[in-house]
Amino acid sequence: MGLLTMIARKMARNKWLQLNLWFGLTICVALFCSMPLYSNAISQRTFVRELQEVQSQKSVYPGMVEISTTVSSHAMDEATKRKIAEAEAFVKTIPQQMGIEARSFYEQKFTQKMRIYGVTATDEEKRWQNTIGGFRSLTDMKKRVRLIDGRMPSDRQDGIIEALVTQPFLFELKRGMGDELVVESMSDKRQRFRVIPVGIMETDPKADPFLPFRTDEVVDGFMIPEQQFDREFTQGGKATIMNIEWRYAMNFEQLTLEAVDRFVAADHAVRRYFQTGIGVAEVNIPVTDTVASYQGKQQKLEIMMLSLYAPVMLMLAFYLYMAANLIIERQKTEISVLRSRGASRSQIMLVYTLEGLLLGASALALGPLIGIMITKLLGASNGFLSFVQRSALEVSLGSGAYRIAASAVGAAILLILIPALLASRATIVDHKRQMARMTRMSVWHKTGLDIIFVGFAIYLLHTFNKQQEDLKKLALDSSSFQIDPMLFLMPAVFALGAGLLVLRVYPWFVRLIYVAGRRWWSPALYHSLVVISRSSGQYLTIKVFLIMTVATGLFSANAARTINDNMESKIRYASGADVVLMTEWNNDSEGVVAQHSGAAMVGAKRIQYAEPPYQLVQGLAGVESTARVFRRDDAIFFERKSGKGGDATVIGIDTKEFGQTAWMKDGLLHSHINNYLNLISPNPQAVLVSRSIADESGVKPGDAIRLFWNGLPQAQFTVYGIIDYWPSWNPLPSGFATDNNGKPKMPHLVVGHLSTIQKRLATEPYEVWMKLKDGTASEQIYSQLEKRGVPVKSLSDTEQKLVQSMNDPFRLAINGVMTLGFVISMLICFLGFLLFWVLTLSGRTLQYGVLRAMGIPFAQITGMLVSEQVLTSGAAIVIGVLIGNLTSDLYVPLFEMSFSTATQVPPFQIVRTTGDYLHLYAIIGSMMLIGLYILVSRLSRMRIAQALKLGEE
Repeated sequence: MGLLTMIARKMARNKWLQLNLWFGLTICVALFCSMPLYSNAISQRTFVRELQEVQSQKSVYPGMVEISTTVSSHAMDEATKRKIAEAEAFVKTIPQQMGIEARSFYEQKFTQKMRIYGVTATDEEKRWQNTIGGFRSLTDMKKRVRLIDGRMPSDRQDGIIEALVTQPFLFELKRGMGDELVVESMSDKRQRFRVIPVGIMETDPKADPFLPFRTDEVVDGFMIPEQQFDREFTQGGKATIMNIEWRYAMNFEQLTLEAVDRFVAADHAVRRYFQTGIGVAEVNIPVTDTVASYQGKQQKLEIMMLSLYAPVMLMLAFYLYMAANLIIERQKTEISVLRSRGASRSQIMLVYTLEGLLLGASALALGPLIGIMITKLLGASNGFLSFVQRSALEVSLGSGAYRIAASAVGAAILLILIPALLASRATIVDHKRQMARMTRMSVWHKTGLDIIFVGFAIYLLHTFNKQQEDLKKLALDSSSFQIDPMLFLMPAVFALGAGLLVLRVYPWFVRLIYVAGRRWWSPALYHSLVVISRSSGQYLTIKVFLIMTVATGLFSANAARTINDNMESKIRYASGADVVLMTEWNNDSEGVVAQHSGAAMVGAKRIQYAEPPYQLVQGLAGVESTARVFRRDDAIFFERKSGKGGDATVIGIDTKEFGQTAWMKDGLLHSHINNYLNLISPNPQAVLVSRSIADESGVKPGDAIRLFWNGLPQAQFTVYGIIDYWPSWNPLPSGFATDNNGKPKMPHLVVGHLSTIQKRLATEPYEVWMKLKDGTASEQIYSQLEKRGVPVKSLSDTEQKLVQSMNDPFRLAINGVMTLGFVISMLICFLGFLLFWVLTLSGRTLQYGVLRAMGIPFAQITGMLVSEQVLTSGAAIVIGVLIGNLTSDLYVPLFEMSFSTATQVPPFQIVRTTGDYLHLYAIIGSMMLIGLYILVSRLSRMRIAQALKLGEE
């Protein structure tokens, strides 16, 4: 009890320090908790959304499981009956195997097809009767079908079978309801059944919204009670069973990521069972591919989250170590006195361990709740430092999150105990000796960790650069957005190593400044230079901390902006405009004789197209401009002088429309795209050709080339310009196709006037590109086209593609975590800065008191404080900005490996936004100003008499 009282009093004396330490521990717990919470929540939401998309894409309920099997045996012997019973028992275990509940289920059985005629039919009628059908049963028949006439069949024991039929089948029989029929086996005429249709059924969609039974799927048959079917046919063997169907509607919303492996295993088990079952089987589970694609995806996302958090965790580790070290620095005298008076190191460490456990327990109580808030914040991220009103993530704390949080607390406590362990070795004599040797080299520099870190990071950089070059040379595609975790860890290691390397030489730089102007420096600056040059070790922690936070914050901002900008540019460039639609064109493909111009070929026949009125797609509300864009990918170009030619993509445009509508990123062409459009606009025969054509065929401006396709007569055009890029055209080679020299085959492009192409070559369907006004959705465009009666063949919405890209879980993770990392970096940077300088000022109370007593004005003491901060914190921030920019230049380009190298157009570019730098400078400037204000305020309230008395004591 006495020990706990001592710990409580000790913590109360240092309540502000303990509060800062507790804050770091709580944030650490929250971050570690948010990793599994976020990865589970965002993956589950994306998973369910993709399952729901199956319904819209395939028009089938996502939880559907359909199994259909034939019965190979033509006789209902005991072995066949046993196999059917075993199959039915196996099917009933499918929900348990998949780990999800069944919302609905039914089974159908079908007998062989038999000949049907009326009981009063003559021999002649029997001979010409071609109607065939069979018996079938349905689970819960009375609940699943709707009667439009008659009644439900009963299970009679007098040899007559009552049945339900469909209206078309009854018409085909040419009999009325209630008429007795004979169903006769086509292989054995002795096998006859007397049947009376007592009811006419149809589909009842309200009976089961998840698994409606459709009567129009099998219309030629008699539906009888399931119990009677099993007694007469399954067990009785009076007719051969030919087919059995089972259908489940599973509750797919219960399918969690943890159950993906179980679901896939159950899918394989079902398919394997029916491959060797009772006949030829077909298993249809529409979501199989979607579910299987998530195998291992969550683990990849968790690795991604861990790598994203690595820089933030490193900064938090620095913060915790610095806060713990500052606390121990204030208590070193107390520790050394206890050691000199006989206290063992284990007793001292027990005190600090209990203190850490108390802080850790309180952090563990609050941290997971903050982790939930962080997770929801990440889920609302729409970009770097951008948030939207997105549906909240469903987050729940589980045992896994608490285990990770407890592990984080344990590791953090071990980290903050390191300074206490080191301090417990020294007696009072050792402590005084260490205080007199503040210029000693730090452990970082003694062991050369700065050089090791920089060397390791540069080695990995070289490895990744080589790998990236190989991907480009081979034109290979990396998997969609699978970023190597080391891409996030390397920059943090490099920033740490580079910061330590600069700080290794920084004291010499300060000494150089001191020596260069020691005759002219003011007393305040002279004092600061002397203190910093002689006691650089005590400032090392805060300087490394500031460098890491600033550099990592800048790298996070630049990396996130670069990834977002390149992904969005890729989508916009590939689309070409906000909306791209294709309308239906009337043609003579139904047999009208075609002419030789303005047509497409189908075999030996040329199809004539009738161009629909362009005015129908113009003037739509919300559309800023439209452009007609013709594209033909199988054209052939020929250059007469060199005799060279090849395949090419031809794009026909109206220059004015295209310039007003198309999207093109600046910097891709040597001049603005409108200058190229203006270049060819006066001459209808002018064209632009790709760089690949110019290099391979020696074509230059002024040369003539010929174009044709599908046997059209060649048309001559004049080259006016050479282009490297064009909206919607990919200039990069794809696949493994090579030219005659073994090099990757480059695509070719020719851009000309649409009107000239239509007159001299052919009039064929073209796309309509649209530039929308802000706030206009593609649904509005589609509805207007529908009202105008425009038959839309296809419509591509760039904004929807951008939204889908933004909702990708990996991209959400990058934007959310990098935004969080930037904010936390700036927050702990401010707290660490303030904590260090407040404690430094408190530790030098005597020194400042003596200086005031010696008559040095308060303004000069303030100048000492300001100059000391500028030479330490200010210099560290400047170094952090420089290292952050250098880190971005070196490592951000590596993210190109995360994109498909064969389709990454426009080229990958590093993006820096002025706003991020303004945010950084504003935060840092505010931090230093607030810190200086607090420090000067404390300095102004310092009592000289107290300081001097403290010195006497």
